[in-house]
This record gives sequence, C-alpha cells and structure tokens, in this order.
Amino acid sequence: MEKLTLNVEGMSCSHCEKAVKNAVGALDGVASVDVDLAQKTVAVDYDPDKGSPDSFKLAIEEEGYEVV
Repeated sequence: MEKLTLNVEGMSCSHCEKAVKNAVGALDGVASVDVDLAQKTVAVDYDPDKGSPDSFKLAIEEEGYEVV
C-alpha cells in the first residue's frame, strides 16, 4: 500500500467531502480516502499495482474540484 496526499481547491462543505470520497473510493486499488476540508487535502491509501495518482486527480477534477 502507498499513501498519496493531494491538495484540492474548491471543497467547502460535507457535500464536497462526500462527492470526492465517493469518486476516489470507487476506483480500483483504493483502500481508503480521507478528506480534510480545513487543510484542503485528500489522502488516499492505495495499491500502486491497481490505482494511479493520475486516476485520482481525474476523478476529483470530474467532480468539479481543482487538484493543485
């Protein structure tokens, strides 16, 4: 397992948190997703043989948030 923390702009409420958690959590290889609204971060524990940082970024961006 590897852990990746992404900085994400635009998240401000529990709906934002849930949307990002669901989008990233549905991807192959993802074990857990932790969204911190105050820090504007998304931490992902994942299997690098199944998931990739690019797929996590794309899933977040498709929900309308910016990965910086």
